[in-house]
Amino acid sequence: MGGNAWTHTGPYEKDLAAAFRRAQEEQLAEEDHGFPGRTVEELWRDPEWHEYIFTGGTGTVLDQPELVEATYSGDGPYMRPLTDEEIRAWAPDGHPTYAEWDEALDSERLDFPWRSQGRCTVLYADGEPALIGYWGVTSD
Repeated sequence: MGGNAWTHTGPYEKDLAAAFRRAQEEQLAEEDHGFPGRTVEELWRDPEWHEYIFTGGTGTVLDQPELVEATYSGDGPYMRPLTDEEIRAWAPDGHPTYAEWDEALDSERLDFPWRSQGRCTVLYADGEPALIGYWGVTSD
C-alpha cells in the first residue's frame, strides 16, 4: 500500500508550534478516531495510537507528533515548516495566498513529502498572515 496525501488549513499564530498544536486540538475535537477523552500528547504516548497511525492514520495533522525546525531532515513522523527558499520556489514574493498554495500542490510545483511526514507554511490574505496550510502523507 502507499500513503495517502492530505491537506488542511488551521488558524495562524506567530508561534508555528503553537499553531500546529491548536490545529491538532481542533481536529481531535472534531473526530477522536475511537480514542475519546485524550489529548494529543496522551495519544502519542499510547502504543495503540501508534499502531492506528502507522497502519492507516487519520489523513490529518494528527498523524505527526511534533513540529520540527524548517531545516530538519531526519525520518518522520513530523511536521516541518518550509524554508524561505522552498516557499519562494513556488511563491516568489514569499507571501503565498491560499489560492497559490492550492494551485502549487495541484500542479505539483509544491511536492507532498514522504510517508509519515507533513509540511506547513503561512498563508496570507491582503498581505497579512491569515492561515497556516498543512499537507502530508499518511504512513500506510
